[in-house]
Formats: sequence, structure tokens, C-alpha cells
Amino acid sequence: MSKPTDIRIVEIGATTQQYAYRAPVKFGGRVVTDAVIFDVQLDVETRAGKRGRGYGSMPMGNIWAWPSGCVPADLTLEAMIKLAHRVVEEARQYRGEGHPLEIAKELGESYARLAEVVVQEMGLAEPMPRLAQLVAASPVEAALFDAYGKALGENSYNLLGPEFVNYDLSTYLNEDFVGEYLDRYTLREPKPRMPLYHLIGALDPLTPADVSQPIGDGLPETLGEWILYNGLTHLKVKLAGDDLAWDVERMLSVERVTSEVQQRRGCSHWWYSADFNERCSSVEYVLEFLAKVRESSPEAFDRLQYLEQPTHRDLAAHPENRMHQAAQIKPVVIDESLVDFESLLLARELGYSGVALKACKGHSEALLAAAAAQKYRMFLCVQDLTCPGASFLHSASLSARIPGVAAIEGNARQYCPAANRGWEDAYPGMFRITDGSVGTEVLCGPGLGFRHLAELGGS
Repeated sequence: MSKPTDIRIVEIGATTQQYAYRAPVKFGGRVVTDAVIFDVQLDVETRAGKRGRGYGSMPMGNIWAWPSGCVPADLTLEAMIKLAHRVVEEARQYRGEGHPLEIAKELGESYARLAEVVVQEMGLAEPMPRLAQLVAASPVEAALFDAYGKALGENSYNLLGPEFVNYDLSTYLNEDFVGEYLDRYTLREPKPRMPLYHLIGALDPLTPADVSQPIGDGLPETLGEWILYNGLTHLKVKLAGDDLAWDVERMLSVERVTSEVQQRRGCSHWWYSADFNERCSSVEYVLEFLAKVRESSPEAFDRLQYLEQPTHRDLAAHPENRMHQAAQIKPVVIDESLVDFESLLLARELGYSGVALKACKGHSEALLAAAAAQKYRMFLCVQDLTCPGASFLHSASLSARIPGVAAIEGNARQYCPAANRGWEDAYPGMFRITDGSVGTEVLCGPGLGFRHLAELGGS
């Protein structure tokens, strides 16, 4: 099967950039202080001779994707960067043709093999997790989808139907999807505006009394200041997961501070999500957390939209961690556990009722998971990897095209604003937030919806 719109990879290149965080972010018991961004530029040509250049970008979030107990963080980062370069080389050598979904599927079959080579060459004490493999490969996938749309002069999210894709979704998922394509599960136009989810890390000060050492860079330093600065209405709270008293008090403290500030600015409606980063020992911990929050502050409980990944990411190794009871109270979404369709199905069996999509797992993987989540009527959200610049726009364009996704998480403006320079001027409605939302209506151009700084004459 082939179509005149099928593409082949003509050329590909990659660079890296490193940025220090203005403030550390703590989650899952670990602290992140900087980011290495992996950028890919990729040229394609269709069977009909049309050419396009695409760009992909993503932080190599090793602390999140590979939280090893025996391999130091500097080595997990090095390994992921090495793998990213090997995926680039694999794409350079690739001789197939097809839709980006098909090419991504074939390239994806090489990730484990390439990762094993990296691990052996570096003499590491454990294999690279599939999640880390997906993150390392995601810039290539993003560039591939972007280049495809640029070659055809169309938005890539409008090139997902049978007139462009050679195989239906049953090829990628299961027989429930026979005769269906991703155009059924995506929007033809981006949602015009979407609320921004703001992260409250475990180290982040809530009040001036919590600020032990001011940063002094002109940006907000407390939760209250951020709410006023950005007009925030959606707040994601990082919790410990292994200290119930701290978690409950943290949630209540966030509610106290937020209530006071929102009342001052005349805002009566706002929402929370709670992220345990897989640190809870069992669903009983989650149930007790919910009960104590509800008892102490029914308002905070009512504002809690969903819970993220309470227990260990290895679902198969921990079948005892069933979420049915918690999911009857609030949506419980998988995040770190979601690495393929099989993990989504297993999560459903274990009681998870929602899916957290991430562009850093690859555009193909995110689109397929979004289709499955909609088919099975699961709660949907899109999460961030503290993505700056192009990587944030990748995530935002995905969010704006998936039905049911209500908000966008974006943390780089808090922790890594230096990496947004240039992008703020090119897309002010996406990076300069004043009313708690981002103007996703601009993400409607060819490719993934936006022009890269390199195309706009920036650096």
C-alpha cells in the first residue's frame, strides 16, 4: 500500500542545548536543577516530489524517565542523549516510505536494540527503561510529523485520515479499531483557548514566609504572586506520596493561600490536580488522603479534578495496586506507566480511569493513546516535562487537537524561562500568560501548527 503523499527522510541533524533552572523543582523525591534540550531538524520528500523541513524538540528528562537506584543521574542523562543521537542516525539510514505513523512505528522497533547497545557500551548496571527510550526518540518523531505537514502545506493533525494513512488503527491498537483512523479522534481546528495548569513543586514557596533565599529576577516567587501574575485557575500540586500528614497539610495550605488570593482578584472558580509521582504504597493511602482532605476542606476536595499515578509505574510487577475504589471518587490517571497500548489496557484492568498524554513519549504514541482513551471513555489530560520553547508548543498543539483535554500544563515559564527567549516574542499568547489561559488558536499552520524560530529568522 502506498500513496503519493507518503514521505521518505532526506536528511536529518541534531543539536543540544543546556539551561539552568531559575529554581529547583522537586517531585517523586528527586530534585531537578537544569535541562538538556535535544533539537532535531529533518527534511522529507513525498513520492510526488514535494519537500518539507520539520523541527522536533524535547528535554531529556532523565530524572523523570529513568529514576534509577543504581545508575547515577549524570549517566542516565548521558545514555539518553547517546540514544537520541543513535535514533537520529537510524532515521538517517532508514529507507522506507510512508505516513509518519508508519515510519514512527518502524523506527520504534529499533529503540530497545539501540538502547541496549548504549547501555553495554557505557557499562551501566541496568537496562534503559522503555519510558526513557521514548523520551530520547520523541524529537525525531515530532520533526517527522512536522516535516510531513510542511511538505504538504497542511496541518499535520488534518492528515490523519484514510486518504493519507495506509493502515487503519487496528494495525497499531486492536480489533476494536477496525476501519477507524485518527481523524475520528482529533479536531480539525485547534481549540482557540485552553486553561494553563501551573505546577506547585514540593519545594515551591506558597507564602513570603516560605522564601528562605529570594531569587530576585523579577518573576514571582510564591504561589500567591504566580496566581496574580498569570491569572491562574488550574493548579497541579506535587505531593510526597509517603508522608500522609505532609500531603494533606500541603493540599490544605495550597487551598488556604489560593482562596485568599482568588477572593482578592474576584475569582470564584478554580481547580486542582494532585500528583503523587508513584510514591504511594497502596490505594489505601490515596483513599485516606482523599478522606482527610474532604473532612478538613470540602471546598478543596470539590476542586480536585483528578489524581496522577499514585503507585509504582511497573503495573505488571504490582498487580495488587488496584485503583477501583479511588477512581470511584476522582479520576485516577496513568502517567509514567503509559508506554504502549498494552500498558493502557493493563491500567484499565487495575482500575485506572484516566490517561495522561505526554508529547515527550512521541507524537505517534500520544495520538494512539488518545484514540484508545476516547474509545474506552477514559478521562484525558496532557502533562508537561517542563517543556520550553518548541517542546511546549508540541505539547500544546497536541492538547488543542484532542477532544476531552481541558487544559494545558506548562512549567518552563516557572523553572526554565531562559529557554523561552525568542519564543515569547514569536508567540506571546502562548508564553505571556495574563488570564490563566494560552491562545492555542495560533497553532493552526502547516506541520505541527507553528513556525520554528529558525524559520522566523530567530536563533
